[in-house]
Amino acid sequence: MTKYAELILDIVNNSKEHLSAEQIFLRLKETNRGGSLATVYNNLSFLYKEGFIRKISVEGYPDRYDNIRRHDHLVCRRCGKLSDVLLDDLTETLQKQIGVPLLSYDLKMSYLCEECLKKENSK
Repeated sequence: MTKYAELILDIVNNSKEHLSAEQIFLRLKETNRGGSLATVYNNLSFLYKEGFIRKISVEGYPDRYDNIRRHDHLVCRRCGKLSDVLLDDLTETLQKQIGVPLLSYDLKMSYLCEECLKKENSK
């Protein structure tokens, strides 16, 4: 693993947010002057393919990156805000229903966050 991959993995694993590549690049620049946005994208691709991080895709928003700790996500349908949610592990239940072994699953549930709900109700 390259020096940049290690730095990026550390940023992703220690963030309480779901960061985009651009946000990771800015955090990397705070501690290290080297590297480019292309370097960040290449290393994120490597880390994702090797299973060190999760990539969260939400239509209309840039991909965001997260640690691999078992958890699911709430996604605000209006603003795209991502929130972690801890649910029971559904792997065994899903495997029984589809009949094949699962490597992993990514559950994203749509909702309206408090801020968007307030805006909706104030109309």
